[in-house]
Amino acid sequence: SVRESLTYVSCGGAEAYVWPGGGITVMADVMEMPSNAFGYVPTPALVAPIEFTMRLSDYQTLGGHMAEVRPLDAILDDEVRRVGQIGPDPHSSERYKWKDKE
Repeated sequence: SVRESLTYVSCGGAEAYVWPGGGITVMADVMEMPSNAFGYVPTPALVAPIEFTMRLSDYQTLGGHMAEVRPLDAILDDEVRRVGQIGPDPHSSERYKWKDKE
């Protein structure tokens, strides 16, 4: 679906360019992505926020798991854990519990 342009690929909300060829190799402007968007695991590997978006009709045609599709309103509620925005300095002493003991 990526090769046939049925799927829109983005990285952390930033537009991505899908390189031609075999695997899913993408290029994105990291300045358009959220801060701290990349992670690392000891595989070694980088962990990047890659999103794949497609029309519902294309997902169904490709044999997608339609019984698992839910409206966005059904999954975004008050019970969802939300991560707050990181301030300009993630290592600021204000972020540590020992700061209150001073």
